Amino acid sequence: MTTIGKSIRQSPVVKQAIDAIVAEVEAKTAAIEGPKPPDPGLKTEYDELVAAAGKSRGRDLLYPYLGSGAGRGALVELADGSIKWDLVTGIGVHVLGHSNPKVIRAQLESSLEDTTKHGNLQSGTAPYAFAQKLVELASRNSPLRHAFLTTSGAMANESALKVCMQKTAPADRVLAFEHCFMGRSLTMTSIGDSAGARDGLPINQAVDYVPFWDSYEADEMGGATKWIDAAIAKVQGYIDRFPKRHAMFVMELIQGEGGFRVPHRTYLEELMKLCKANGIPVWDDEIQSFGRTTEMFAYETFGLGEYVDVLCVGKMTHACAAMFTEDMNPRPGLLSGTFTGATVDFAVGEAVLDELANGGYYGEEGKFAKHHAEFTKHSEALIAKHPAWFPDFRGEKVAGIGGMMRLTPFGGDKPKIVAAAKAIYEAGAVLFWCGHGPFHLRMLPPVPALSMEDWPRIFEVIEKGLAEAAG
Repeated sequence: MTTIGKSIRQSPVVKQAIDAIVAEVEAKTAAIEGPKPPDPGLKTEYDELVAAAGKSRGRDLLYPYLGSGAGRGALVELADGSIKWDLVTGIGVHVLGHSNPKVIRAQLESSLEDTTKHGNLQSGTAPYAFAQKLVELASRNSPLRHAFLTTSGAMANESALKVCMQKTAPADRVLAFEHCFMGRSLTMTSIGDSAGARDGLPINQAVDYVPFWDSYEADEMGGATKWIDAAIAKVQGYIDRFPKRHAMFVMELIQGEGGFRVPHRTYLEELMKLCKANGIPVWDDEIQSFGRTTEMFAYETFGLGEYVDVLCVGKMTHACAAMFTEDMNPRPGLLSGTFTGATVDFAVGEAVLDELANGGYYGEEGKFAKHHAEFTKHSEALIAKHPAWFPDFRGEKVAGIGGMMRLTPFGGDKPKIVAAAKAIYEAGAVLFWCGHGPFHLRMLPPVPALSMEDWPRIFEVIEKGLAEAAG
């Protein structure tokens, strides 16, 4: 005996139809081989689409980017017929590349469900299958045992905040790193250290900010040990000033919007030990870094999983989640919501997790490490070729880790960095920027879809755009 739902999914007719669609997509997108300019015949229609999109949201699009719905690997086709290198992947949703057969198949199979959205009250099996896989992967090197699924990274963070506050009640303060980014809800903008994100908004959360690791300051102070001791003393000062008032320390182990900054492992560990000694939960925010470091989880990269009480993931995973240990498991009623996410989110999310877990991406010889090394090689060659574009500043000109790649021309000056990003876009590649001063060009390329032979072609486009920005 079987259910009708299962019989639909196992139907030979359905499987043949899905196979045919996947094959047709592969056949059509095989024509995409490299960047190309827009089709002049589509310009008027495209300009109208871009203008309408801007009008609907109340301001112009950051880039005049509207996808056609097709691409091939790291190349994406826009609705004007142009093709560009996608080096930012929608901050994660295109991590496996455009028109990836596994993603297309997962999307088609998800369409067989009788519901688009799953919820906490009524749900199919898809959310729990995704959550179980996520927990299995996370629990290999941490005490994390549960996952509450949400529709966005900000809501995952809101859920994590509530878990920590319930556990430590009546504690009401947050410890956080300077330059952190937490999301766009009112509370997350209160915690996030970005004035622009909370312009005109009230502050509804008390936060005590802690300096993020700074190797230059450490050198000026006489070494890492002295800098770490000073920073730990600052945190201890907050704890002494507000005894039993800190509900958690939220840590981006590698900062995303703050500038792709990678800290000293000992600094993170000493902070975590201090938190444990004072009963302060450690909340690891990996919404941007998950999957992109030299291990699947950033806490694995640093070997610090034993200290993590709460974890948030999103972006690359498509479905977002707040994860927590058995000890942090909240009482009934704290976490809920109408939607956990869409069927397609969970189907594609599972495909991403399977690919990352089994595709040889991690470790010193993994694909993320190798591609970062290739990015670094080409960046350093570009700097040597055009030293005037890369004046010294207080920081590294090439930085990041794994699939989080950072290049800093023009001394990190924001207007010049933004102009450079837009010039590179016009030249044929999509990237973005990050940092709070200095600013940097930011790349989150679809490493699973890249070959080493792609990098020289990518840097041809980057060089062309930088030349235009340099004048």
